[in-house]
Amino acid sequence: PVVDRVDAERESLARLANELVALEAMAREASLSAPSMARVQFRYDWLIADLRLMERGIREHLDAPRQPRPVAPLKGDYRR
Repeated sequence: PVVDRVDAERESLARLANELVALEAMAREASLSAPSMARVQFRYDWLIADLRLMERGIREHLDAPRQPRPVAPLKGDYRR
């Protein structure tokens, strides 16, 4: 039934949101060991912002009425 699919999707999305929170913690930890004088630096700040944006979008989808809304674009390029 459709209700089972909706519940399964909501569970999957909730799991994804939780995984994004865990990934943010991992990114913060990795940023602590990043070399500060490297010629090319990974933009952990951008990655963390994008992870937060994705997690927030999922949470808003789970909590909000079923209407489309605009989503801010991801940075995507994490090198300086």
